[in-house]
Amino acid sequence: MAMDIAHRDHLLAALHGVLGAATLLLCLLAELLVFALRRHAALYLAPAASMLLLGRLRRRAAAAEIGLVDFACLKPPRRLRIPVAGLLEHFRLIGCFDGASVEFMTKVIEASGMGNETYFPPSLHYIPPAATHAGAVQEAGMLFFPALDDLFARTGVPPSAVGALVVNCSGFCPAPSLAAIIASRYRMRGDVRTFNLSGMGCAAGVVGVDVARGVLLTHDIPYAVVVSAEIVTIGWYSGKDQGKLLLNCYFRTGCSAALVTNRRGAAARAPVKYRLAGLTRTNQIANDRSYRSGYREEDDEGVTGFTLGQGVGRMVSELLRAHLVTLGLSILPWREKLRYARALLLLLLSSRRRRDDGSSKLARAVPLPDFRAAADHFCLPSSGRPMIWRLGQGLGLGEREMEAALMTFHRFGNQSAASLWYQLAYLEAKGRVRAGDTVWQLGVGSGLKANSLVWQRVAGGDGERELGPWADCIHRYPVTET
Repeated sequence: MAMDIAHRDHLLAALHGVLGAATLLLCLLAELLVFALRRHAALYLAPAASMLLLGRLRRRAAAAEIGLVDFACLKPPRRLRIPVAGLLEHFRLIGCFDGASVEFMTKVIEASGMGNETYFPPSLHYIPPAATHAGAVQEAGMLFFPALDDLFARTGVPPSAVGALVVNCSGFCPAPSLAAIIASRYRMRGDVRTFNLSGMGCAAGVVGVDVARGVLLTHDIPYAVVVSAEIVTIGWYSGKDQGKLLLNCYFRTGCSAALVTNRRGAAARAPVKYRLAGLTRTNQIANDRSYRSGYREEDDEGVTGFTLGQGVGRMVSELLRAHLVTLGLSILPWREKLRYARALLLLLLSSRRRRDDGSSKLARAVPLPDFRAAADHFCLPSSGRPMIWRLGQGLGLGEREMEAALMTFHRFGNQSAASLWYQLAYLEAKGRVRAGDTVWQLGVGSGLKANSLVWQRVAGGDGERELGPWADCIHRYPVTET
């Protein structure tokens, strides 16, 4: 099977090469014909311009053919559940935290909107926690393999058909790599292209899809798998620096796996559920304050943890403003763009009149586009109820648009980049995503960076419910005590 796929890929690559050579030959012949017939010099540009135009159209058509076949999200075993009361008692018993640290984490968790059914890996259920390399490797297998088994079973695509594997996990980088662990377990083909992304935080899932898209368009391979997870074992912080305790409060066990395809040629045999309608990435890494807003380092006692710096909220706001301008230009309908431009123009004229009149009154706040005109469903950074509400209201969203993010955090906690896929699974379990609907996934990660995916549903979804990790609890949601 693997050899047949490899031969097919080589034939497709050869065919594309022949077509490219034929196009170049036709352009050269056209140039020679213009020269032989002694035509106007301007005509020499016509063949070259045609070739450039055809190449651009071909690349644009190929990019539009990137689709999501399906995705799977892990539902950890019930024995790993960690109720809030049990977690707080755990903090008191393990002995590494002082009273002030326990009190701080208690306040954060109680205000976060987290429920009683989130999960910790086995290593963190011990007293004291066994945050070791071996425990992290064990957690990786516990996350990746069930999620991938589910993905391959749902899609009917065997591991031998996968041409590229992208794994993103911020804090754990073993050798062999996490991508190598997966490729070895599933005996993937010898020429599979593996990529291991680390240190990118909650925005890494979009980066993974972007990498997969580039490989699919460049190498004529049919399928790529993007795996997103956070190894909570290695992210556990046992010190007393309150700036580093937030990961203990928010992050929980979870994993997602998505099968992305280039729908050209043989890959069209696998029907796609979503079409990639937009992908936008923005970063402020060159800004020193932004760069230091989230940092993994040792505290004064030598204990390693991840620090959220002061002013991170302000930096995220600045980042999102820049990101939304770029994203809005590509996804907002023309009617909303014109309405927004008109509102900005009126604001500028009003501000100018106030200055001319010598008025000291403040001008109105800069208006926001209505992003509900650009997307039907929203998946937001899963960073606790206060942050979700603040971000949602800043985007002009209502409670229903924020529901997927709030309920995912309540049920599963923050699973870093995988949280966006759990939110999409929530929307599907509710039967809300119908054919033609668009879904906007927004991730914000360390760096700082803001990344967005926009998917359009192309198959099924007319009230159909796909329960996924929500199978045993979707009837209880939304809950009101978040």
